[in-house]
Amino acid sequence: MKVSIVNAAALCLAPVLASCAGGKKEPLPNIILIMADDLGFSDIGCYGGEIRTPNLDRLAQSGVRFRAFYNNAKSCPTRASMMTGLFNHEAGMGNMTTDVGREPPGAYQGYLNENCVTIAQMLKEAGYSTYMAGKWHLGERKPNWPLQHGFDKYFGMISGASSYFEIIYEPPRERLMAYDNELWTPPAEGFYKTQAFSDSAVSFVKRHAQIKGDKPFFLHLSYSAPHWPIHALTEDIAKYEGRYDAGWDAIRGERYQRMLDMGVIDERHVFTERTETIPAWSETDDKEMWSRRMQVYAAMIERMDIGIGQLIDLLKEKNMLDNTLIIFLSDNGACAEDISYRNLGTPGVPIGERGSYDSYCEPWANVSNTPFRLYKNTLYEGGVRTPLVMHWPARIKSKGAVIEQVGHVVDFMSTFLDIVGMEYPEQFNGHPLKPLRGESLLPAMTTGKAFERGVPFFWEYAGHQAMREGNLKIIRTPGGDWELYDLENDPTELKDLSASKPGALNGMKAAYLQWAEQAGVKMRND
Repeated sequence: MKVSIVNAAALCLAPVLASCAGGKKEPLPNIILIMADDLGFSDIGCYGGEIRTPNLDRLAQSGVRFRAFYNNAKSCPTRASMMTGLFNHEAGMGNMTTDVGREPPGAYQGYLNENCVTIAQMLKEAGYSTYMAGKWHLGERKPNWPLQHGFDKYFGMISGASSYFEIIYEPPRERLMAYDNELWTPPAEGFYKTQAFSDSAVSFVKRHAQIKGDKPFFLHLSYSAPHWPIHALTEDIAKYEGRYDAGWDAIRGERYQRMLDMGVIDERHVFTERTETIPAWSETDDKEMWSRRMQVYAAMIERMDIGIGQLIDLLKEKNMLDNTLIIFLSDNGACAEDISYRNLGTPGVPIGERGSYDSYCEPWANVSNTPFRLYKNTLYEGGVRTPLVMHWPARIKSKGAVIEQVGHVVDFMSTFLDIVGMEYPEQFNGHPLKPLRGESLLPAMTTGKAFERGVPFFWEYAGHQAMREGNLKIIRTPGGDWELYDLENDPTELKDLSASKPGALNGMKAAYLQWAEQAGVKMRND
């Protein structure tokens, strides 16, 4: 896929410098923030998965991995927090995207509000060129698109899920792709969305190196893989022929043991049981069909890793890799949804091929989230924990370490501002900004040593509510009672302490309710 690039005459080539240890001025790093979509905690190789991800694995081997990093359990809410450093309600994304005017202005309006600023906008102020390739999902109308939020160049999908081979319209929702500020339609043949996003990211960086010299860049590479529909290239699917014939029980057990062996988890992470809705593999009908689903899902992830490898190779070729911070994570936990009710596929088309429209469903999502409970859309650890890899050869000292630092996507804004030496402003474009919620991860990333957080995490999605403060977490599902877990000793949330520690529970509930009122959360008591 070829993309046109901005006119070089408009460029500022002056490098921006920041202070490092000892007061020495050093060039600012390039920053690449890579996000997968619906990827489970244990899917990639460096987190215990059997899926081939050699490029992510080598980033982990010379970088750091986080054991307890959080998203917001859902696409739009996570992206809003990640891009702004605010809890998602504060940025106007309490739920999913909506058309302008469909919801009243406020916490659930469905697009970024005027009281936040994005990472791209802040880094532009620091002299960065800003690029984005992939899924946006933070506003459907053009005034809410990436170029209106600080990106110089954009190619990707404005909306949420769609076929990887074509655009499928699902009335009343449209599936939109764009190049910069114009709608873009894939070619009739030879298009595969994951590879197109990778190619576009490589093209942006290659052109940047040609015409901008040492000026730093920020790239957000936002994959839609492996979000349903599960579609993959034929040659990638073939690589996993027979790999999942042993079934989800065996694969999940193998992952758990590998995770223990590599130190991604430890003995505190007790292996959780299948839910009652997942049958034993030995009792499952149509094993060939179920094996095929995971085979396609794995192929999607490998193709994403191939694209990341192309980007890494380009950075090495241009002598940029050493001073580039690369971050990889997922927007939520694995997805257990069965989308067969949509009836968008063509009967008889094999799962994974163009014309099919399937998901891999709960049994395999349970494997993807090993060892945690539940999935995307819930606020249990299976819904909100993500793998997080950080790679920056020039600054990371504890190479290959798995660190205990607790973090959240709200921390990226604070981290990047710390790196470039900027203060977060009180207003932007004439609008007052809400205060940052995150903390800089720079000390933990560079030294491998965790620091004690001073700020709790708060979540709400579709009536699910949760809060983590220190090692304690409270959580409530719609219609349920509040539960309390000690994540230091029980990270897989198997021992509810609400009855034995009512004081801790009530104190956290009061703090949660205070935050919810301030953030405009719609409280549900059903």
